Amino acid sequence: MNDDFDKRWRGLRSDARTRLEQRDYSEKAETPVIPGVEFLPRKIFAQDGRGYFGEMARTSEGRLAEIGLNPRQWATARMFAGTAKGFHIHPPAIPEDTDPAAWFQKLFVEEPENYAARSYGEEQWDLMFFVQGRAQMFLIDEREGMERRTMRFFIEGDDTPGTNNVGVIIPPGVAHAVRSACSTDLIMVYGTSTVFEPLSEGRIASDLENFELPADWQEYLDKGN
Repeated sequence: MNDDFDKRWRGLRSDARTRLEQRDYSEKAETPVIPGVEFLPRKIFAQDGRGYFGEMARTSEGRLAEIGLNPRQWATARMFAGTAKGFHIHPPAIPEDTDPAAWFQKLFVEEPENYAARSYGEEQWDLMFFVQGRAQMFLIDEREGMERRTMRFFIEGDDTPGTNNVGVIIPPGVAHAVRSACSTDLIMVYGTSTVFEPLSEGRIASDLENFELPADWQEYLDKGN
C-alpha cells in the first residue's frame, strides 16, 4: 500500500484496510458469449396518452430468418416482484452413434453458420421477451465438451424503453435462471422450437423458487404428518 492509500483510508480499522480492494475502472469487463446464445434488439414505440407498442421479432426476416428458428409454441409467464425461477435446462438432441462433444464442436465451432444442421424440431430452443419489469438473467453452458462459460445480464421490459429491450435465444444444454429485479411484476412472453414436454424440463439448483416459511409456521404445518 502506498502513502496516498494509507492517508485516504486511515479512518478505517486496520483489519478493514487490509481487506480493502478497489475496482479498476480503466478496463471494461467483457461478457463471455455462449455459442448459440443470441440477442435480438427491439424498439419500443411510445403512443401518446395510451401506452407503448413493441415488436418482438419477425420469423420471415432478420436474425430469426437467418438461423431458421420458427417457434412452434408461444406462452406467457408472470413472476411476482422479488421472485426467481431456475435454473432450468433442456436436453440437446444428439444423433445416434455421435459423440456429444464432437457434435457440439461441429455445430458451434467448426460450422457455426450451418444452421440447417440444428435440430430445432427435436430439442427445445427458447426465445424470451420481457414486456414488463426488469429481468436479471443467468446462463451457464453445460454442454459436453464446450467451455463452461457463464453469462449474467439485465433485460428491461417494454415499460422501460432503451437499449436493454432485447429478446434472447437460449440453446438446449444451456442452464438458465431469471430473477425479477425491480419492484413491479415481471411479465415474459416466450416461444419454443418444440411444444412443452415435462420430461424435457430439467432443473438444477432450483430451491430458490421455494419460499421459506417462518419456523413456527412450518412446525405447525408439519404436525400430524
